[in-house]
Amino acid sequence: MEESTGRTTKKKVIVVGGGLVGALNACFFAKRGFNVEVFESREDIRQAKVVKGRSINLALSHRGRQALKQVGMEDKIVSQGIPMNSRMIHSLNGKQSPIPYGKKGQFILSVDRANLNKELLTKAETYPNTKLNFDHKLLDWRAETGLMTFARSDGSKEQINADLIVGCDGAFSAIRKQFLRRSRFDYSQTYIPHGYMELTMPPIDGEFAMKPNYLHIWPRNTFMMIALPNLDKTFTCTLFMPFDEFEKITTGDEVINFFQKYFPDAIPLIGVDALKTDYFRLPGQAMVSIKCSPYHIEDKCVLMGDAAHAVVPFYGQGMNAGFEDCIVFGEILDQFKNDFSAVLPEYSRVRVPDDHAIADLAMYNYVEMRAHVNSKWFIFRKHVDNFLHFLMPKTIVPLYTMVTFTRTRYHEAVHRWHWQDKVINRGLLLSATAAVSGASYLLIKNPPDISKLMSPAEKMWDRLVALCSPRALARI
Repeated sequence: MEESTGRTTKKKVIVVGGGLVGALNACFFAKRGFNVEVFESREDIRQAKVVKGRSINLALSHRGRQALKQVGMEDKIVSQGIPMNSRMIHSLNGKQSPIPYGKKGQFILSVDRANLNKELLTKAETYPNTKLNFDHKLLDWRAETGLMTFARSDGSKEQINADLIVGCDGAFSAIRKQFLRRSRFDYSQTYIPHGYMELTMPPIDGEFAMKPNYLHIWPRNTFMMIALPNLDKTFTCTLFMPFDEFEKITTGDEVINFFQKYFPDAIPLIGVDALKTDYFRLPGQAMVSIKCSPYHIEDKCVLMGDAAHAVVPFYGQGMNAGFEDCIVFGEILDQFKNDFSAVLPEYSRVRVPDDHAIADLAMYNYVEMRAHVNSKWFIFRKHVDNFLHFLMPKTIVPLYTMVTFTRTRYHEAVHRWHWQDKVINRGLLLSATAAVSGASYLLIKNPPDISKLMSPAEKMWDRLVALCSPRALARI
């Protein structure tokens, strides 16, 4: 990132939203020398007794780590996370099977959302040109002038002018409402028919109840449960399921019966009493996917993070994509010498197709996690992909590797995935055809002695007839 210059220090950047992307953006802009103010509608989470909002564990991967690295936070956050090298698949019969995420040494990190947010806010405060404002709710703003009006918790109002407004205020963004009033702004939101519910798996004798360096998955085709490790030796279990299935369960005994049927190995780890109470603590929570375009209004306002592209959590890329927004915007600022009139439209042009691609991939990955991981073909293809990647690391790269362990643009990763899939499937088909043809040729050139095959075949037939006889059926 470019360090501060005299030309940028006079420009004021207002970041609306003090969540993960907003706090990181404050660091990025402050590092460049802009005067930065962050306005957050909630209280300071570092002082709050109860942290409101989502608590789904986060999976930090390469894109997010690169963003943290640029503000000197990567090592600290990585030290506070738990590496997960593989998925651990829990079958209904209790069998556990690992599926590595990538090559040896590649892993994603389980990190605590609230702690990460606190660390980023504290980092933002270390810049002398940054000011954090909490309990400030956005009432109105004007794209033409950059004038913004906020309501304080005591009922008073504050007005402030900005050279650039950065909307990082989440999926239900107040900043984005102004975009909806403008022509040629595309917007869509999709609530999936599945909700989520969080449960806690406590430590056993002070240690993790399961192997900690895995993302544990209980795939059950139409629904699933996952578990991510925490530093306090607990696991956060998240049950993803259609809302109508949640609503069918109304008593504690029905909860236990449900878990006994689908997640029997989890019952002693979570605890019967905990399951009966925690299940009803909150109803299933909704998940929404949001797409919009463009991300900017003239040279005055830009959307980032969930305000621009809320995604469902199944690819573990929501936070990583939001953090990468900060990197991409910084790269374009460098390219256009901090000229907002050129930077903002270029940012929309570059970023929209990538964010739409990861939104679609997140939807797809839910099906993979809850159903495909049970498929022998899926496991076989994973091995084939990894083997080909080992032989040709620059030619064949698995989709998950491109998305999670590189900064390959999301939409380019999707295009390459489709091409690779077509090539590999055709290769497997040709290989199978060649094998069958070869075997047929050998049989024709060297026909087996039919008389030697007849005797075993006759014995098998006699056994089948015996099994199907009236006397045998009567015994059954």
